[in-house]
Amino acid sequence: MTVTTRLVIARHGQARCNVEGRVGGPKTCTGLTDLGRQQTERLAARLAAAQSTDDRIDAVYAGPRRRLQETGRLLSAALSLPLLTDPGLDGPRHGQADGMLWREVETAFQGAPQTHPDRPYAPGAEPWNSYLARATRHLTGLLERHDGQHVLLAAHGETLYAACHLLLGIPVSQSPAIGFGTSHAGLSRFERRQDDYHNTRWILAALNDTAHLNESA
Repeated sequence: MTVTTRLVIARHGQARCNVEGRVGGPKTCTGLTDLGRQQTERLAARLAAAQSTDDRIDAVYAGPRRRLQETGRLLSAALSLPLLTDPGLDGPRHGQADGMLWREVETAFQGAPQTHPDRPYAPGAEPWNSYLARATRHLTGLLERHDGQHVLLAAHGETLYAACHLLLGIPVSQSPAIGFGTSHAGLSRFERRQDDYHNTRWILAALNDTAHLNESA
């Protein structure tokens, strides 16, 4: 089968909000830790080494939050491509939970946001299923614009969830019951493949690949 379009999603490196266990929304995200930058540099080196092969990247996008921008800049520089900032790749809107400790938010909500996916987990927060609907619409448009190309997203783990629901045809109604690996600087790859009869389908070719983080420095 021939790969016609490839969507590569790189989760951002470890961020300060992750270490602190805080909700890192647009008001309070303070960017990557030193380890997060090291993780991203290893991922960048891996992607750059593949640029001369069929794994080449044509465009690099990042969402607007600081940790995504820092991740995107490292990746785009290694690939010698401009970084395109896309507000549609932002994560869920946290409302008044922005900056709070996740354990406090989840204790009050009695679970993670997807546990009760049609309810806001804090005042002004975006319900999980509302986020998925917004994110999948945006990913659909992005893929239409880059039909036939290979695109890299420096994104939140939630973006990977949205891509899995969209491209693998998983009903949003199943969102409370399923999950996907989203390690820091983990790499996931979706490929739209076409057979000799012009039939196409999306394939999850790699999920949360962290081999680059396990290699000796």
